[in-house]
Amino acid sequence: MNYHIKASSISNEDAQIQVKESKINFGTTSKTAAVLPNPAELFLGAFAACILKNVERFSAMMKFSYTKASIEVNATRLEKPPRMENVNYILTIYSNDKKLNSELLQKNIEKFGTIFNTVKQSCEITGTIKTLGNV
Repeated sequence: MNYHIKASSISNEDAQIQVKESKINFGTTSKTAAVLPNPAELFLGAFAACILKNVERFSAMMKFSYTKASIEVNATRLEKPPRMENVNYILTIYSNDKKLNSELLQKNIEKFGTIFNTVKQSCEITGTIKTLGNV
């Protein structure tokens, strides 16, 4: 499988990624640092999207239902060289389904997530899955 995106920026302004029919604005200047995501936050967003996509994927394969999933991702950045040292996530799945096996789901996410496995090659990942009743 191959992937393709385009991105562009304007000097002293901000930038945009074009993916299929979507456009994602991101900050490259200090004047929008508080309102637009920076590249590190987009990286964490791709990591979160990978996990959420796999919740959907494995809900069909593992035959469980859920009404909602949300994820919070935190990372620690090293300065020299600048890179992510560790990534931690808390995945919350809203479900009353007794067939939801959180441990197996986490193993599947961590084994088959493309972005997850790419990140795992360069830094430590820790995470937990919480299950709450439907909202």
